[in-house]
Amino acid sequence: MTMNRRDFMKVSTGASGSLMLALSLPGCATIQTGYEPETGEWTPDVWLELTKKDEIFFTLARVEMGQGTYTGMTTLIAEELDVDPARIKVKFAPVAPEYRNPLFGLQLTGGSTSVASSWKPLRVAGASARQLLVMAAARVWDVSAEACVTQDGHVIHPNGIDSLRYGQLVELADREVIRGKVPLKSRSEWKYIGRQGGRLDAEAKATGKAVYGIDVELPGMVYAVMTRSPRYGGQATGFNRDEILALPGVLDAFVTDRGVAVAADSYWRARKAQNALNINWDFSSALNINNGQVFDGYRQAASEDPGEQERSDGDIDKAIENASRVVEADYEQPYLDHAAMEPMNATAWYHGNGMDVWAPTQAPDLGRIAAARHSDLSPEDVTVHTTFLGGGFGRRLTQDYIEEVAIVAYKLKVPVKLIWSREEDVRHGFWRPAMLHRMRASLNGSELTGWDHQIVGPQILDWYVRNAAPAQYPWAPKFLYSTLGKVGLMVEGIATPKDISAIEGAVGYPYQVANVSVRHTHTDPGVPITWWRSVGYSHNGFAVETFMDELAYEAGEDPLQFRRKLLVTEPRHKAVLDRAAELAGWGRPLAEGRARGIALFRSFGTYVAQVVEAGIENGEIQVYKVTCSVDCGQVVNPRIVEDQISGGILFGLSAALFGEITFKNGEVQQSNFHDYRLLRIHEVPEVVVDIVDSESEPTGVGEPGVPPVIPALGNALFALTGKRQRRLPLTA
Repeated sequence: MTMNRRDFMKVSTGASGSLMLALSLPGCATIQTGYEPETGEWTPDVWLELTKKDEIFFTLARVEMGQGTYTGMTTLIAEELDVDPARIKVKFAPVAPEYRNPLFGLQLTGGSTSVASSWKPLRVAGASARQLLVMAAARVWDVSAEACVTQDGHVIHPNGIDSLRYGQLVELADREVIRGKVPLKSRSEWKYIGRQGGRLDAEAKATGKAVYGIDVELPGMVYAVMTRSPRYGGQATGFNRDEILALPGVLDAFVTDRGVAVAADSYWRARKAQNALNINWDFSSALNINNGQVFDGYRQAASEDPGEQERSDGDIDKAIENASRVVEADYEQPYLDHAAMEPMNATAWYHGNGMDVWAPTQAPDLGRIAAARHSDLSPEDVTVHTTFLGGGFGRRLTQDYIEEVAIVAYKLKVPVKLIWSREEDVRHGFWRPAMLHRMRASLNGSELTGWDHQIVGPQILDWYVRNAAPAQYPWAPKFLYSTLGKVGLMVEGIATPKDISAIEGAVGYPYQVANVSVRHTHTDPGVPITWWRSVGYSHNGFAVETFMDELAYEAGEDPLQFRRKLLVTEPRHKAVLDRAAELAGWGRPLAEGRARGIALFRSFGTYVAQVVEAGIENGEIQVYKVTCSVDCGQVVNPRIVEDQISGGILFGLSAALFGEITFKNGEVQQSNFHDYRLLRIHEVPEVVVDIVDSESEPTGVGEPGVPPVIPALGNALFALTGKRQRRLPLTA
């Protein structure tokens, strides 16, 4: 049996004598996003390298931003390779089609898809490498490969005494050929998957060895800051350049399409010079809006445009007409910031025939396009070095900060680090969109007969396609970049994936109701937006589960039992709901001044139910306890699942209690953590995470903890006060 480029595995011996395995990952690419001459489609690859020195290198195609891909994905490889995950050295992937996320057709990390999309491919990769090594050892010993076993990086002879290290076999292994499918370990054989283990990057992070974007230092590096228009879309027309250039350490200052850039020999001197700027702004095309105008526009759009029908079961109009009661409610959610601990930053070095970029980015191939835009280089001439990320939450999917550093680096021709201040990070970001939800439901007695959900607001792809479309076709000349974006939007849902950012979680309404209508009225007030942790699920979760609670009250039923009777055909939904309620003591008495609220939501394939216990003390909302049950399929590392679900809960509580970006005449009013609040340590409630034991394939865990906690808290406050809150953030 000979091997060709279409075979599952490509094996070669590198110049150093190491065994290089390019492992094609079939069955993952659900979106055809590129061209491969022989197959007609792109397929993602991972590279595994084993050396004669018994070193094992794994190239990680998904970035590490605290969510645990470094540990989780390495564990999958290690399990089937039969080595301790701690032995594997992880490298971050360069930009290449082989490392694209098969679910998006781009090299990005998001959507809680990293482990889910890699579950089988990476295990097959590890198992295939192990099989080649076993076959090589068997040939040396002249025994049957089936009689050999592996243990901790060794192949063991059938006599149970002799063994060969993997490193001794790498040169021989590349001569072997795998016939047929490679068997994977059974669940009972797992040593690492499903076990409670520490993070593989914990020591590097604790000791400062892990390099984040903001840590990058290069010889001869200078520092830059960018002063952006206080109103989105404003343009700088001039500034006091001579005065700025006369300041100590200032190397250059100039107008860009992003504002005024100042470069200096230290970050502090660049900031001091920035404070001395006197800029003339042209606001003729700038954003000029207040939050009230945003929602006035949404309400007008909702009344004038019924929206695109996204789901239609039965006959909602007839159900409303025949109802004994019709319940209506509007829900409003504000713009939200990401508030990542590491502010936006990037380092770039233009050196004539190329540019190197070091950045904490969730989408390195989009970062390459962003840098190429602002130089005379093609994307192939730009090398992106991905670092650790100090939080992403979707903000680092948008590459504006890389565009800015590329502008400065191209002009100065020396290494440049550009850092955003916290104030800049809050005021000049891309936000979770504000949304309006117009809900109607029909009741006959206590029976819910109709559900009508109109979602009003923008779509994120409208803002994201600018660099995403060129990243899919990096061979395209730069003058076509804008055209690619426009074409991508024109064929959205036909030739390109449909943008479901506004409707996700709403179209998947799980309750058994005969008549269901979900619509989206697309309207965009011009505020820059991007992905946010749990994206559309975050605002749809609040609307759906708060309205369900209202309907339970209108029907005169317990909120838990009202949901349960509508989940007859949804056993996984019902199971987490029951488990969370039981663990939280639903129905049992609470101390005076406390109440419980419940919510259930499925996002990114993961089922989550939460019960929040809350009260009001001294005029402030107090969250005492959150009990959560989660079904995310097979768990790779229980500790990481618990960490991520808990983190999502706290992230959601911050949004529920404090989160709101407000505009006044187009200017953001918040600036730092004193007026864009996050939960503080003393405000963190007790969090209990119950993980369902499941043999289903893994689903996401980085984001699903967010959506249910917001309505669960609101429902608890209603149970306590009798007052329903339909606008976020919640108040006491």
